Amino acid sequence: MAIGGDSTLLRDGVVYLAAAVAIVPLFHRLKLGTVLGYLVAGMIIGPHLLGLVTDPEATLAFAEFGVVMLLFVIGLELRPKRLWDLRYDIFGLGSAQVLLCGFAITGALLLTTEFTWQAALVIGLALALSSTALDVQILRDQGKINTPLGTRIISIHLMQDLAIVPLLIVTTALSRTPTPDAPEGWEIVWKSFVAIGALVLAGRFLVTPLFRLIAQTGTREVFVIGALLMVVGSAFLMASFGLSMALGAFIAGVMLADSPYRHEVEADIDPFRGLLLGLFFMAVGMTLDLSIILSEPARILLYVIILLGVKFTVIAVLARLFGSNWRDSALTGVHLAQGGEFAFVVLTAAESGLLLASEASSLFAAAVTVSMALTPLMIAGVDRLAERESDDHDVDGPEKAENAPAILVGYGRFGQTVNQLLAARGIPVTLIDRKPGQIELSGRFGQKVYYGDGTRLDVLRIAGAEEARLLIYCNDGQQMTNETLAAVRRTFPNLKVLIRAFDRRHVIQLVNADCETVVREVHESAVLMGRAALKAAEVDEKTIDAIEAEYRERDSERLALQVASGDLRAGLDLTYGTYPLPANEGLGEIPQIDDDDIVPDRSTV
Repeated sequence: MAIGGDSTLLRDGVVYLAAAVAIVPLFHRLKLGTVLGYLVAGMIIGPHLLGLVTDPEATLAFAEFGVVMLLFVIGLELRPKRLWDLRYDIFGLGSAQVLLCGFAITGALLLTTEFTWQAALVIGLALALSSTALDVQILRDQGKINTPLGTRIISIHLMQDLAIVPLLIVTTALSRTPTPDAPEGWEIVWKSFVAIGALVLAGRFLVTPLFRLIAQTGTREVFVIGALLMVVGSAFLMASFGLSMALGAFIAGVMLADSPYRHEVEADIDPFRGLLLGLFFMAVGMTLDLSIILSEPARILLYVIILLGVKFTVIAVLARLFGSNWRDSALTGVHLAQGGEFAFVVLTAAESGLLLASEASSLFAAAVTVSMALTPLMIAGVDRLAERESDDHDVDGPEKAENAPAILVGYGRFGQTVNQLLAARGIPVTLIDRKPGQIELSGRFGQKVYYGDGTRLDVLRIAGAEEARLLIYCNDGQQMTNETLAAVRRTFPNLKVLIRAFDRRHVIQLVNADCETVVREVHESAVLMGRAALKAAEVDEKTIDAIEAEYRERDSERLALQVASGDLRAGLDLTYGTYPLPANEGLGEIPQIDDDDIVPDRSTV
């Protein structure tokens, strides 16, 4: 069978693949990140250097579906309830970030350039948005996407994606050449609500039955086609209303997050996402016109400094005000300091509306691209500063640890007890904690603890997770999630994983997790305290044992109901209620006692 005479597409495909294979692994080996490798590969093969590919805009238009699929996968990981739990970060921190960064960049441009206030405002708001594709890929590479830091950063990105609609409305309103056919601002708003409402309804009532029908056929390729239809269809619906395709895919993903087919859909989409996202970064690198940078290096440097400096400062301060520590605040700032892909859309609209000259638009586009290229380096620099801070405290990283059969993450009071029991059996343990103060204190007592974030795959690999048999999470809070655990299990299938759960909610979240044991951190100690209280009230030992057994049975039954429904109020009738108890709420044959029967016992337990 003969192949058509035009082999340009095949040749370009070979160029893209060869450049990626040659350059990306090198950057990964140098620990500079795969994203920067894709950007540099695109610069090299693009029209401004070797000229092996001459039409980066066409590639970029196609590769934007990588961003669409990325947002779809993120949506799959955020169930509607979890999304509601993030409303504080999305609408509070996210809105503050967009507005304050936009106004701060506008002020900086008015002070340092001769732009009109209309042009400065549009540019400032456009540059306030960051690159979701770039940032999320970096978070994925570092294993941080499901950490509290990663969740907060993604929440801000979601608000930025929502902000593109009002931003386009502002750009249209300030345009000096409004076209008669241009839609009114309120028209765009109601269309947005219509499109989002249609996606929500389709996801709620159509998608799950559709996938159930496809699954019944037992045909794998049809399931893949259905997943792609879900992504492309949601993107097309939003694009037809002039809205963000990525936002539409994200909403579709959220609607599918509670579906039993979520994991299979994610597995089918992931290969396409990875390929198209890499192509997207290469296309961004190809658009970087080095001649513009060389002709106006001072202006571009000024724009890059304003962009990165203002956004980093504002975002870091905001993150601190919203409860992050200074380290995470700095990381949040550096992750979100770059310009984003939506800036290209807004700059084009501003140029069409005569708010911005073509040359200025090109300079800002170059500044955005440079900021994206610098982001992996800046993040690596901040990470190294954090490591240097650890070095200043005379702490070592897990690379200095000898491989042990067990890795314990979080060496606080809980972790110390677990380590004592393992040590009593002679089982060597590699101890990891991310608090230099705790590591120092442990060292004074002769215990070697290594500095690192044990939820990160690279840290676990360095600590010897590929050879270990046990991975024990004793860190406090809710740092471990289903998604993080799934990534750990995929990467290190040989490990048995034990997790300290923060509370009942955390247990419910981890119920589908593939781990050996989930332990509620205060449950057993609370039961012991309850036994001590009953003993102090002079309840006999046999009755105390019966009460404990009854309580444990009811608690297990209630937890099973909560897990099955996801509702904390499930099984409420199994609890004993508030004091005083109704007559029928006792423990059957176990008698209740009156207040007068309680005798104070001042002994400590």
